[in-house]
Amino acid sequence: VQLVESGGGLVQPGGSLRLSCAASGFTFSNYPMSWVRQAPGKGLEWVSTIYSKGESLMYSDSVKGRFTISRDNAKNTLYLQMNSLKPADTAVYYCTRAPEFTATVAPRGQGTQVTVSL
Repeated sequence: VQLVESGGGLVQPGGSLRLSCAASGFTFSNYPMSWVRQAPGKGLEWVSTIYSKGESLMYSDSVKGRFTISRDNAKNTLYLQMNSLKPADTAVYYCTRAPEFTATVAPRGQGTQVTVSL
């Protein structure tokens, strides 16, 4: 299993970013996928989950209405569109091959840094 996140960066409050996660080494379309994040000095926090065919989308209360998870099974890629970003969203974002209830303990990629600041 290999997961490679990209798309992070520095953005001002209110801005947007789109994260990507390229997956390989398994049949991507068969698995639920999640995003988790780790803010400086804090533990891992579940952010969002999408089931294998995109039939179920879930979000934490902290990102609901601002973030959108999606997947392209033909490209083996997971996405996270992040809008209306806040300083509290600053974290390293990871994708995981897991549903929401095990996302914070599942193997993950190297992560991509998102920094929201003036």
